[in-house]
Amino acid sequence: MSTGDADGPVLDTEQFDRLASYGTEEEVQPGQDLYAAGDNSYDFFLLRTATAEAVRDATALEPERLIYRRGPGEFLGELSLLTGQQVFLTVRVVAAGTVVRISAPELRRVLAEQVDIADVLIETFRARRELMRGAAGNALEIVGRPHAAESLELRTYVTQMLLPHVWLDAASPAGRELMRTTGVGEDDLPVAVTAGRVLHRATPGTVAEALGLTYVATARNPDLIVVGAGPAGLAAAVYGASEGLVTVLLDGTGLGGQAAKSARIENYLGFPAGVSGEHLARLAMIQALKFGVQIYAPCAAVGLDVSDESRPVVELADGTRIETSAVVAATGARYRRLDIERWAEFEQSGCIRYAATELDLRGYESQPVAVVGGANSAGQAALSLAARGCTVHLVVRSADLGAKMSTYLADRIHAHPEIRVHTRSTLRELQGDDTLTAIVVASGGERERLVCRGLFCFIGADPASDWMKGIATDDNGFVLTDSRLPPGTHQAPLPFQTSAPRVFAVGDIRSGSTKRVATAVGEGAAAVSAVHAVRAG
Repeated sequence: MSTGDADGPVLDTEQFDRLASYGTEEEVQPGQDLYAAGDNSYDFFLLRTATAEAVRDATALEPERLIYRRGPGEFLGELSLLTGQQVFLTVRVVAAGTVVRISAPELRRVLAEQVDIADVLIETFRARRELMRGAAGNALEIVGRPHAAESLELRTYVTQMLLPHVWLDAASPAGRELMRTTGVGEDDLPVAVTAGRVLHRATPGTVAEALGLTYVATARNPDLIVVGAGPAGLAAAVYGASEGLVTVLLDGTGLGGQAAKSARIENYLGFPAGVSGEHLARLAMIQALKFGVQIYAPCAAVGLDVSDESRPVVELADGTRIETSAVVAATGARYRRLDIERWAEFEQSGCIRYAATELDLRGYESQPVAVVGGANSAGQAALSLAARGCTVHLVVRSADLGAKMSTYLADRIHAHPEIRVHTRSTLRELQGDDTLTAIVVASGGERERLVCRGLFCFIGADPASDWMKGIATDDNGFVLTDSRLPPGTHQAPLPFQTSAPRVFAVGDIRSGSTKRVATAVGEGAAAVSAVHAVRAG
């Protein structure tokens, strides 16, 4: 067994004793499991005089491994205490003594009432999750083809949700060994292995179900349901929960929305060096968990029942109906695809991407690639790819790169020697056998064949509002709110209020939105004030 360690702040004596007042003391003995991998939930433990070890159970490829050891004056647990997902590690007593057991509801009280202690716990939980996401702590093993769309979707999901995992290429020795020991074949890929379960043709949905991340009804209906976990939805959830509302956050895919696909956001307040959309979403997720937001993803809303104006109901794909006092819709928009022959084929093989995250860019270093689109997301992707040694063809329909792109991005792109800008141009053809090898671009009456191994598409999106039946929209399907509603809809519309009085819309789904991360965050936060107003009325 190899050893590990967990970073993060520690509790001082006074904080330890104050935290202990929320629990009950009990004696424990060596060999006793305080909780075990595969459990659906567990309690928080303070170690008063006992010592315990957190171990990752043996997997198909590795023996049991020690992740961290903690003794008197310290505490156990990590982010799964807040997410409610299946337990990844087994914690075993190695030296007899006294522990303080604190239940999940009491731990929530601690986070709400003891700010200084909450800061210590949250930061340590986060640090331990990062430790677990390293090779030593993975209890979720995934094997697949690296460029297959299904594999990329699954890897993106587990990364967004901060799930500790290890990725294995099916062609690697370790990947082949895992396939042999679990008895799976090429047709079963991608495969996920966790807690003794082997998931064939694994998807984010099946992994979420196995790990306990799917929605489960509770005795009390939530005060607020936020649908969509992009910046607007995350902000609404954080503000709602921090202001005392029992808040549920649902998303059909993962966290971060389109912003999570951005390689770098440089004009978001507070991050002078820039921040990746993925990292921003992770920080927001931890913040939401701190305030008690119940996050479920993938968990798609497929319908909205507003027949009772005072109690809207969100309908899920499995038929579940969740009644609430208010809904904030933040489902954003879906990526547009070009109507070009073989598009679906190359999309399925992973040669076409709609994001520029670290995962999406991996494998394209020093390769010829193309980016289609003329807005900021396309410009950020082009610069990120060029920084990895790629020769980048930026295909823009308009005559001026600066028509939809921020000046600072357009200037950098024009100055970069590895980026060639094709204005007044459209993509007409995709070429290659199993993988993409070239594209054909048309400008005026001329066509040009460009060597290309990967295509990154950023041509806009359509509103994901089809689940909002009965809600007023504009001609393009974007949801109408407040001043844009038809006259007479409400006597005095609240900010972000839709045609249904207790349903609000924020972010890219809303008609007239500015499509900026900072604006989306502001809308999500402001909508909660309107939620309070309608609940009070």
